[in-house]
Amino acid sequence: MAFNYLYPVARRDESVEDDYHGTKVTDPYRWLEDPDSPERKEFVEKQNAITQPYLENFNDREEIESRLTQLWSIPRYMCSSRHGDRYFFQNTGYQSQSVMYVQDDLYSEADVFFDPNAELFEDGTVALTGTKFSEDGKTMCYSMNKSGSDWKNIHFRDTETGRDYPEVLKKVKFSLMEWSQDSKGIFYGMYPEQQGKADGSETEVIKNQKLYYHRLDTPQSEDVLVVEFPDEPRFIIGGFVSHCGNYLIVCPTRDSKDHLVFFAEIGSLPDGPRGLLPLTQIVHKMESRYEYVTNVGSKCIFRTNKDAPNYRLVSIDLENPSVDEWKTLVAEHPKDVLDWAVLSNKDKLVVCYIHDVMSVLQIRDLATGNLITQLPLELGTVSDVSANRKYPELFFEFCSFLTPEEIYMCDLSKPIIKPVLYKKVEMKDFDASLYMMEQVFFSSKDGTKVPMFIVRKKDFKKDGNSPCLLYGYGGYGTSVQPNFHAIRLVFVQHFNGVYVVANIRGGGEYGKSWHNAGRVLNKQNGLDDFQAAAEYLISEGYTSSARLAIHGGSIGGLLVAACINQRPELFGAAIVQGGVLDMLRFHKFTIGYAWVSEFGSPDDPDHFRNLLDISPLHNIKVPDEDAPRNPLERPSPRQYPATLLLTADHDDRVVPLHSLKFIAQLQHTLRDYPAQTNPLLIKVETNAGHGLGKPIAKEIKVETDILSFIGHSLKIQRVF
Repeated sequence: MAFNYLYPVARRDESVEDDYHGTKVTDPYRWLEDPDSPERKEFVEKQNAITQPYLENFNDREEIESRLTQLWSIPRYMCSSRHGDRYFFQNTGYQSQSVMYVQDDLYSEADVFFDPNAELFEDGTVALTGTKFSEDGKTMCYSMNKSGSDWKNIHFRDTETGRDYPEVLKKVKFSLMEWSQDSKGIFYGMYPEQQGKADGSETEVIKNQKLYYHRLDTPQSEDVLVVEFPDEPRFIIGGFVSHCGNYLIVCPTRDSKDHLVFFAEIGSLPDGPRGLLPLTQIVHKMESRYEYVTNVGSKCIFRTNKDAPNYRLVSIDLENPSVDEWKTLVAEHPKDVLDWAVLSNKDKLVVCYIHDVMSVLQIRDLATGNLITQLPLELGTVSDVSANRKYPELFFEFCSFLTPEEIYMCDLSKPIIKPVLYKKVEMKDFDASLYMMEQVFFSSKDGTKVPMFIVRKKDFKKDGNSPCLLYGYGGYGTSVQPNFHAIRLVFVQHFNGVYVVANIRGGGEYGKSWHNAGRVLNKQNGLDDFQAAAEYLISEGYTSSARLAIHGGSIGGLLVAACINQRPELFGAAIVQGGVLDMLRFHKFTIGYAWVSEFGSPDDPDHFRNLLDISPLHNIKVPDEDAPRNPLERPSPRQYPATLLLTADHDDRVVPLHSLKFIAQLQHTLRDYPAQTNPLLIKVETNAGHGLGKPIAKEIKVETDILSFIGHSLKIQRVF
């Protein structure tokens, strides 16, 4: 079925033109950048009006949604955490938002402590996005967001009475919530100069975050400004109160990649700070990452990739912080990446490594860094951990592609440390023994070996006829490890499909070097990796180009959109979710400037040329019918794969203008191209953001849309 005649005609203004280092680039859909434009709202309504019928026209949509609902409608647990003499945990199921429970001991009956579904908006658009308990366990501060925006409000709750304090902290985004040691107040980040609306639908660049101290049971207007960097308006100020309570560790970043490090002495302030804190700088170049782990007196332990691409733990004495005096506590592993480290039971370091994209969990001695024991794990991911330096209980969550969340507990005070299964998710109508996960390493365009996970039924036949869903991300040094998700299970179980994750360059699976190999001027490497993954799957008989769907969100949306521009014949369908698609203007909106370290800056001539070459918006073209054909290509006329863009009206991380401009240009370019019979569609979700705090009902609708689009476009016959 051809959809060309259905596409709305978007007004083009060819007079809008920018000059980049002598190169003129037109931007005919600049008007789509205005979130309050009536013309843009009409464009969105028209696009949704043609997309929704296509999604609903998939014969098995109701069964897919029913199965997804069944899979979501089961108890799923997050790690317990001890505060004082009680234990708190969150439970999810088919509720809009997770419910927090409290227990007097680990095996007693749990009582509801905080139910956002009962106390907040019934539609689930207000979400609990973060919690932090005071040192004495008597108060919980928690952050809430609305409609998926990154903007949050901070509230305070008495853990004994369950009542909230009257104050609400506003204009908060990308913020820590750090209690002072005396449990009297918190440090947090605010944008006090933010003007106009701050609900997630705006596009203005945010600047001038400042660190404040809020004293419990006082109005926000009395909060004390403690840290600011007036000469660096784009700093995002992270920070930690040291475990001894004597220091505030301040770690500003400009670009989501590297940090500076400062500290201030706060232990001698009985009533909290009364003004700007005097900072001592200990890291002067923003060239590496630093994460505070713990401290012993003035000696602070940091996880860092300085002089260690795979990370190490270093001890820095704040009384003598010269880099020449830093001591390595846990050395860099030659291959495995030190993913995180936390302190538990006063003197135990819990350390997690990534070995070939899978987790390795160790207990080490704080004083020496020496290994005490390595905990036995299956092949998968430690996806969450809960530890308190004062208590011996360690909780961690394990999962894989075929294993839903399992919560394990260890008592680190025992002479023999052994994980015990504490809670387990039981799936309905799913026998994991019928499926398998395999890891393969394929060769990319330049010969680099790239890991990839393949999930399939055990009786699967490599005949090239099976539908395949290939996922990729490849950015910010983020590692995409095995995890369990309903949409993957439905695709494999009920579409007889193959689900695949390619761990392309730009991620963090092999440390800083793997990240650097896929960012800025090396970004094309990640695109080549993803295309090579598709070629491998086709050549090995897992699927064919006509049966291959690709999916990515955020920077993964950039990946997918760039790949369908470069190799449209290689894919049958594409899902571009919240993608960064205008690579010449991404830095001009909300927090986009922080991505310059990942993509490069259009203001730099070399970066501009590279960005122009890969920018999805600027490389849409009619497929070349006369170009030489790849043996893996399907013989039909060349066209773009069936493409669905997904975005949301309150996404203030990757603002929806990226997707709107891309779909307008895509439809304009291919509207009159007779070979383009695959649909090119977009759906704009309302009262939703980049994904944070999305209610379960909306999650299910999005997943139903994705599977319906793939099923409809690839003509998949489902099995139920």
